[in-house]
Amino acid sequence: MPHLCKLALIITVTVSIPQAQETHDHGVPEKLGKVSFPISCSPAVQSDFNRGIALLHSFAYAPANAAFQKIAAADPNCAIAHWAIAMTLFHPLWDLLPAASVPAASQEIETAQRIGSSDPREKAYIHAYSRLLEDPGTAFIVRNQLYEQSMRDLAGQNPADIEAQVFYALALLSNAPPSDRTHSRQKQALAILEPLDRSNPDHPGITHYIIHASDSTELAPRGLAAARKYARVAPSAPHALHMPSHIFTRLGLWQDSISSNLAAAQAARDQHDIGEQLHAMDYLVYAYLQLGQYDDARQILDQLGKMQGLGMADFKVGYAATAIPVRYAVERHHWSEATGVQPNPSSAPHVAAIAVWDRALSRVRGQHPSDASTEIAALAGYEDQLHRMGNEYWAAQTSVLRMEILAWSFQANGKPKEAETQMRAAADQEDAMEKLPVTPGPIVPAREQLGELLLQQHRPAEAATAFRQSLVNSPNRKNAIDGLHAAEGNHE
Repeated sequence: MPHLCKLALIITVTVSIPQAQETHDHGVPEKLGKVSFPISCSPAVQSDFNRGIALLHSFAYAPANAAFQKIAAADPNCAIAHWAIAMTLFHPLWDLLPAASVPAASQEIETAQRIGSSDPREKAYIHAYSRLLEDPGTAFIVRNQLYEQSMRDLAGQNPADIEAQVFYALALLSNAPPSDRTHSRQKQALAILEPLDRSNPDHPGITHYIIHASDSTELAPRGLAAARKYARVAPSAPHALHMPSHIFTRLGLWQDSISSNLAAAQAARDQHDIGEQLHAMDYLVYAYLQLGQYDDARQILDQLGKMQGLGMADFKVGYAATAIPVRYAVERHHWSEATGVQPNPSSAPHVAAIAVWDRALSRVRGQHPSDASTEIAALAGYEDQLHRMGNEYWAAQTSVLRMEILAWSFQANGKPKEAETQMRAAADQEDAMEKLPVTPGPIVPAREQLGELLLQQHRPAEAATAFRQSLVNSPNRKNAIDGLHAAEGNHE
């Protein structure tokens, strides 16, 4: 029987990083935490495999891929190494398994199946991944649910396998619909992860996925302890430094978010990880604006302006690069500045929509309101395009942006009832959905905008109600707090 090496390592390594790196990668950490994934391959590759899994849990996909490729070359009979290579191509929490990655993933799983493994557990991991690749004509959401079911079976049959439990929890999060405000899958994942965390406090995946599972208004307090420690578990990983700010943002802990993202942005810059750097910069600007630290936010905007050759087609890059200047103008109500952001031709439609929404706001909320019908039509076009692409989440979010502009346009044209109707519809639709992990939240919550609209209509009591509700969903937002104070003052 092949030797099964049971070795848990605290990884503390320094590795040089290539200048050009895929934008979703989070660099090569020097310390990754403690991971044990026993395999039936050569004992000589066990520690390297543990290291690769630790990289994978901190979403360091390209370095993890390189680690597993090296293992596959060192031990040609190591089937599970090819499963692991395929896992670096599957990004469960944002772009799943992109069509461009399917051929490579299929080749790796076919190689793993051809080599075979004498270990039933390893066979189960490989089989679970194969469910993602079956019947390409089937919607990916269906295949992803089949993968989740296979991981549930694997975890159930191997209760002592920590990694099986962790990857099953991640599969649950991957299939959590943004429309489910009961957070049922997130709670299932937490029921798995929280007990494991008590016995494995230095495991990077457990800590990381508790934060993702808790990234909602309802569950954020459950993620605070993990947020406080993830940077200590993997202190050199840019994503581990940034990830706590998801919980800090949910709780309105702005200084904590700033500290987290300053460290993350610097580490990502040092490791040439543009996507993670921009992601941290976006969260930084968001937090600075909530504290009224406009000069600090401006410095981040200036830094963005000096970054050349950004791959705007990549959602993570394109979203942050578009959102940062929009946030800076809109949060400060500097409508004239809002005209400066143009949709990039290579941007995804839901990213381009933010730039168009920004320009439309400058028209309908500026000192001299003007017609925004062109922008409203453009937003409707993006919405239709997203529906055709099957991207219902971002179609709904783009619909919210369009309704917001319609509301402000009605208000500017002396139609307060129509304005209120549109903004309430936008707020209700937005409140029915959770945000995705790549964003700190809407540029401005629709419920907060409803409060501003009602203040303009001299209805302070109703405005105060809207601001209070918005602050429940998005605690400690500066404009909502200022609006509430104004509404309460006028109401008195």
